[in-house]
Amino acid sequence: MAKQEKENPYSHTVLLPQTEFPMKAGLATREPEQIRIWKDGKILHKMRDRNEGKKEFNLHDGPPYANGNFHLGHALNKTLKDIIIKSKSLAGYKVDMIPGWDCHGLPIEVQVLKNLGKEARNISPSDLRQKCRDYAESFVKKQGGDLDRFLCFWDEDHLYKTMSPDYEAKIVEVFGDLFNKGYIYKGKKPVYWCIDLATAHAEAEIEYKDHTSPSIYVLFPVKGMNNTSCLIWTTTPWTLPANLAIAFNRELEYSIYSTTDFGDLILANGLIESVTQKTGVQFTFKKKLTNDELSKFVFRHPFLEQDSIPVFGSHVTLEAGTGCVHTAPGHGTDDYKVGLEYGLDTFSPVDQYGKYTDEFPMMQGEKIFAANPKIVDLLREKGKLLHFSEFQHSYPHSWRSKKPLIFRATPQWFFSMDEKDLRKNALEEIDKVKWIPDWGITRIRSMVQSRPDWCLSRQRNWGVPIPSFTCKSCEKPHINEESIRFFTKLVQKEGIEVWYTKTAKELLPENTKCTGCGSDDLVQDKDILDVWFDSGVSNFVVFPDSYNKESTNKPTPPADLYLEGSDQHRGWFQSSLWPSMALRGIPPYKSVLTHGYILDEKGHAMSKSLGNGVDPTTDVIDIYGADVLRLWISSLDFRDDVKASKDGIKAVAENYRKLRNTFRYLLGNTSVGDDSIDPKQMTNVDRYYLSKLATLSDEVQKAYENYQFHIVYHRILNFCTVDLSQDYFEIIRDRMYCDSKDSLERNSSVSALKIVLKTLTSLLAPILSFTSEEVWKEAGLAQSVFLNDFPKIDHLKDPNLESSMECIFASKDEAQKVLEEARKTGKIGKSLDAKLTIKPNKDDVNPLSNFDISELELFFVTSQVSFEKSDSEEVVSQLQGTEYQFSVVLPQSEACPRCWRHTRDMVAGKLCRRCETAIA
Repeated sequence: MAKQEKENPYSHTVLLPQTEFPMKAGLATREPEQIRIWKDGKILHKMRDRNEGKKEFNLHDGPPYANGNFHLGHALNKTLKDIIIKSKSLAGYKVDMIPGWDCHGLPIEVQVLKNLGKEARNISPSDLRQKCRDYAESFVKKQGGDLDRFLCFWDEDHLYKTMSPDYEAKIVEVFGDLFNKGYIYKGKKPVYWCIDLATAHAEAEIEYKDHTSPSIYVLFPVKGMNNTSCLIWTTTPWTLPANLAIAFNRELEYSIYSTTDFGDLILANGLIESVTQKTGVQFTFKKKLTNDELSKFVFRHPFLEQDSIPVFGSHVTLEAGTGCVHTAPGHGTDDYKVGLEYGLDTFSPVDQYGKYTDEFPMMQGEKIFAANPKIVDLLREKGKLLHFSEFQHSYPHSWRSKKPLIFRATPQWFFSMDEKDLRKNALEEIDKVKWIPDWGITRIRSMVQSRPDWCLSRQRNWGVPIPSFTCKSCEKPHINEESIRFFTKLVQKEGIEVWYTKTAKELLPENTKCTGCGSDDLVQDKDILDVWFDSGVSNFVVFPDSYNKESTNKPTPPADLYLEGSDQHRGWFQSSLWPSMALRGIPPYKSVLTHGYILDEKGHAMSKSLGNGVDPTTDVIDIYGADVLRLWISSLDFRDDVKASKDGIKAVAENYRKLRNTFRYLLGNTSVGDDSIDPKQMTNVDRYYLSKLATLSDEVQKAYENYQFHIVYHRILNFCTVDLSQDYFEIIRDRMYCDSKDSLERNSSVSALKIVLKTLTSLLAPILSFTSEEVWKEAGLAQSVFLNDFPKIDHLKDPNLESSMECIFASKDEAQKVLEEARKTGKIGKSLDAKLTIKPNKDDVNPLSNFDISELELFFVTSQVSFEKSDSEEVVSQLQGTEYQFSVVLPQSEACPRCWRHTRDMVAGKLCRRCETAIA
């Protein structure tokens, strides 16, 4: 029996054997041993094996980056996945989730170079790659340890790393298949470029931050029209040397306006008011222009000896500026597109470090951002600057260097979004995916619709090389199906380092020659693949049977679920989507579930520099244990951003204590007696709470199925603290402590409590993994709690019984009030000192009369219950209730010193007959 508090009236006379469930505080010190038992016992293997042949559920794990210990966001992500895997297994699915790690790329290379310090100048590329590999491997191990400590189940022999030889070979193979199908091409077009790291960036590697830019209005003189200019607006003065055109929109109206100080100016009619407000310049209408007139103009560059032509594009709007858009095809996506249409050169006089080249000799070697004020001064000197100010706006930054990015046109490898109607087909297929929350479909659709071609190449060292070659004689690139297939086989056999250790002749089929000039003097290129391509290929590695090149049948998505943060709509969800759509014709996922960001208690992003973070290990696990961390995570409505604070976690730790004490009570009170009573033979009170338990079980299992773990948390916590601890345990306390261990009433409750124990332990196992396993063992139940199914207890539902007992529970609150009033006045000490008289307000309506008096005494926790009061009885408190008048009177009989119930059924003045029988 559970240990009782001092005020328990039975504690000094309990004669039944006591047991103490050894569940104490200090989970942090006790959990590691259970982790070892699970790992040694290969619990995940057994979970899969026991459901062999049943319906499968595959959750595909998005690979975290192997460059740091897991933070609270990782804990959220990994714990949610673990809860799903465990709940699906308990629901009868054969489950699988292979954990993965993203190991290549810029962050690791930069950190390794930083760690090397001055030695970085002398290290060879091969040594650098090996150090990157070692660095990534060290964090795979550390993060694997974090997974263990979060009580997540995973198999160390069943994982994937993007730097493993078989994975790297698969990257090359998938790239080759995409190339062979026409999705991969090389072109010179503007891409996001980091001048600090000298490499291209994908859209998923961009962070938007506030940035202050110069805002300038510039005059482009019209050739052949004296004192007439076109007015443009830009926040990137450094791109003006690359200007080749001015863009207009055929749907907008343009006119010539006269000004006092700047001559006649061309701009859109709809922006006159805005430009006047921003510049202070007054404009007087002079002449309306037709599109035909605009198309015949030629504009003169404001400070270079070159012309700029008029072009038309739908990207020109009235949202800002003048309606006349400065166009540099080498430094902007829209500029590039309209430039293609008009046959303009993709001109970019800027090198990889953001310095002007000799193509702009006026400022050759100058850093572009440093050149901004100099160009402004040059415009002012030439009389071509109408207005200057500063402009704060959201601007793309590198996720790694944290510095502003630029658009820069360079020769890069691209994945075409529109080849073979890929974008159109992707939009059709993602509509068939279940997006959770449902706004996810809107988000992913908008991103797929507007996404430019994917820039795949990176100018770094640590990654998978793009298997392309260049002819030394004519500089023509060389890559084809045969060369890729040959290289793929080499990688499968010898590893990716062959690209760097072998000559081009050794990497190519025998007698390979340049298709341009016939030379055999080829050299391998240096670009590597975007790491998002690496991780996007993961579904081909984890589900190798899902891609059959020879099959003509359309397969089904290999993964039942992808679960990541909402930022992955533009990241991994897309990098996984495109290769799968191109090669399989379907997305790699059936459902996509997203969680929000974890913020501090004020709603700010957590960061080490601000010191506002909550560390999952030192701030939670080392203090409360991983089960409390998991319980806190389950309490969150994680689909939106969530706030984390140490006080909030402490509050959940207190709720964990309530759940733990519920288990202690259940274990203690099922350790003695017969727990095999058939539910049909149980007393009403026990069957009533088992009926409520069956409803709870249904609700919880449905919540698990719908990934609504906060509902699991709240439903079970409320059931334990209210239905059980506050009501049921209090009601049956008398029979549990004072009835004979052989009595039917007591064993009815013992049997009911055992069902409650097994059910709650099973339902909480996906969340409170350690606690549930410990309870399961202490209860003497077979195997691990995870090698069983969720309880099937629908047969315990009894809606008729619940309905019939509503009158008791409707009356119980009022009865408690009148008893409390008697306690406050000092007339009684405890409810067992009272006799409760219940008089119906309507003589012909008394549903309580359908119950035995002994049952009512049990429910109201009083020594006696009566529907009539004798004249000799003293009323010490009274309450006029909704259906009844309740009176508390003092019993006219002595109290049994063992059970403290007032009864005339005393044996030789010592104990009541029930207690005497129990002792005997």
